[in-house]
Amino acid sequence: MNEENQNNEEVIEIKGEVQTENKEEVKSEQTQEIAKTNEQESIQISNDVIAVIAGVAVSEVSGVANMAGGFAGGISEVLSGKKNMAKGIKVDKTESKVKIDVNIIVEYGTRIPDVAFEIQNRVKKAVENMTGMEVEEVNVHVQGVDTNVKKETTVENKEQENNSNEQ
Repeated sequence: MNEENQNNEEVIEIKGEVQTENKEEVKSEQTQEIAKTNEQESIQISNDVIAVIAGVAVSEVSGVANMAGGFAGGISEVLSGKKNMAKGIKVDKTESKVKIDVNIIVEYGTRIPDVAFEIQNRVKKAVENMTGMEVEEVNVHVQGVDTNVKKETTVENKEQENNSNEQ
């Protein structure tokens, strides 16, 4: 009886191994079929979509006053009433790689290299995560410095001083 049980156990183990091997073969065949299906179908991501993704990432960086875009971009914002998130961004795309140029205006008093580095990191991360494409370059072009930020805070400070002196 013990010999029969041992033989049964061996048979069961052998069957288990065979089933496992068959499952792996089936999985690899399914994976190959999925890969073939994906090769036949493709997803095309527009340069404008990539520009908007990059624009949103740039707008979240502190120290960026505005995006520096062309004349046409400014007029389209005025006429449509919507903020153009792709303003100031140029995308050069190949099959799976992207190069992005970002044109910005920085706030007065910010450290420009830090702002540029933060823009590069955020844009690269956002575009790669959302599109699955490799970002080769993120070039930041500083087109100007916004000095109105300091003037506004100076005016506010003077108003606060005047209010405190009157009391």
